[in-house]
Amino acid sequence: MSIAFIFPGQGSQAVGMGAELAKSYAAARAVFDEVDSALGQNLSKLMWEGPESELTLTENAQPALMAVSLAAMRVLGEKGLKLKDRGAYVAGHSLGEYSALAAAGSLSLADTARLLKTRGRAMQEAVPVGEGAMAALLGADLGQAQELAKAAAEGGVCEAANDNAPGQVVISGARAAIERAVSLAPKFGARRAVLLPVSAPFHCALMQPAAEVMGKALQTVEIKVPAVPLIANVLALPISDPEAIRARLVEQVTGMVRWRETMLYLKASGVDTVYEVGAGRVLTGIARRFERVEARSVGTPAELEAAAYSLGP
Repeated sequence: MSIAFIFPGQGSQAVGMGAELAKSYAAARAVFDEVDSALGQNLSKLMWEGPESELTLTENAQPALMAVSLAAMRVLGEKGLKLKDRGAYVAGHSLGEYSALAAAGSLSLADTARLLKTRGRAMQEAVPVGEGAMAALLGADLGQAQELAKAAAEGGVCEAANDNAPGQVVISGARAAIERAVSLAPKFGARRAVLLPVSAPFHCALMQPAAEVMGKALQTVEIKVPAVPLIANVLALPISDPEAIRARLVEQVTGMVRWRETMLYLKASGVDTVYEVGAGRVLTGIARRFERVEARSVGTPAELEAAAYSLGP
């Protein structure tokens, strides 16, 4: 069995996430306490009690999702998991890339929490609320999505932002351009186009101000060689060099998340099992669309115990 550990992105958050882990494991509680301390914020209370409107704010959702992922990984570690011995790769969807790096020891937990707080705030502030949008295209491949984006742009920004799976591409950009794309989508092969309930147009050129903020923020932290290679979002290829990681994390703010290609790379490299560690099951669902790849979620105590058993010596 060849294993990759993958980490969810924004959209997987829900009030109550991580509460069972904190109740069941001291190691998980310690992670939430450390994140709260690093941020000077009672983020764990917000995660467990809400309100949902505040949790879904990008600057809260990003470090919160990372905290759940790292809490689960910390417990797995206490139960004997050595990532360098059991994992071939780590990967994460958008903010999940930071979770992956923290899990692999490339970034410290405290630095990761602060970086994601900064990233979330910078992404939210890059475009005034209401001026950007994102839409999911169902049934269209990447080439069709790119042709649609080009046709709908009309001088505005309209780009493929997430190539998630065969027939599932997300576009991002100026609201008027995205709304045009939704209306034009059937002509470009999309079975359905749906505006997404997001607060900003992520992973497109409009995020350049946030990329500049992250370029400066990432210069202030130490990045170590990860225990196993990271499949970078913008490359869909493995990297381990700290300076390459730093550069790719900046590019990732405006660049497309190449998740479909990431899954194909893992599969071609012999990975037959992926563990999605953290809140929700979005990446598990996507992984199951790829033949001969088994996907397992690790977000609840029961799932964690099952994973610890199967990953054990």
